[in-house]
Formats: sequence, structure tokens, C-alpha cells
Amino acid sequence: MSLEAKLADFLKSGKDWERKPTSVPGVFVLRMPPFKGSPARLAVELNPADEAGRPTRKRGVLLRSSIELAEYKKLMGDERLTSLLKSIDSLSPKPVKKEEREPEIIEI
Repeated sequence: MSLEAKLADFLKSGKDWERKPTSVPGVFVLRMPPFKGSPARLAVELNPADEAGRPTRKRGVLLRSSIELAEYKKLMGDERLTSLLKSIDSLSPKPVKKEEREPEIIEI
């Protein structure tokens, strides 16, 4: 089955807001429900994945077209964005990592 056929089948038979993983870690196909007269459609969600391939955020960045992808690439390539985020990193409190306790082991 071709990629287009798989996507068409998912668009037709998928549930609203259903997310399907792809072979690229962190890239998911999302079925968006009909909205204000427009039919259901597919979008790509970029969402970093954990070791098991599950998304790490509730919602990632949604891309509805290749034009949007080009716009995001242009934004991501701007050095001022990197500079801004480095400044934010230096001012923001560091995330507190939960200390993982080692399980108590009874040595025999």
C-alpha cells in the first residue's frame, strides 16, 4: 500500500484527533476533525518522542501544509531566535529533576 493510500485510509477511517506515529521519531500524522464547514483533514505534528516513540508533550507543533513547513524552517534558521532562547534560558529557573530513588534491595 502506498503512502498516499495509507494517508487516504487514515483520513477516511481515523477518529477525530487520532495521532499515528511515522517511521521518523517525533513526527506524527494527526487527523483533524471537520470545522466550520471544512472537511476533516490531516496534519503533521512535530513532537519530540521518548525512547518508546511516544510524544513527550501533550501537543506539538502542527503543520498543515508544505508552505507552513517552509515558513517554520525560515523562522528556525534565524540566529536571533537562538539568541532570544539563550537569553530566556539564562533568566528562567532550571527545571527540577525528580530524584529517582533506587529501589531498596535486600541483600541476602
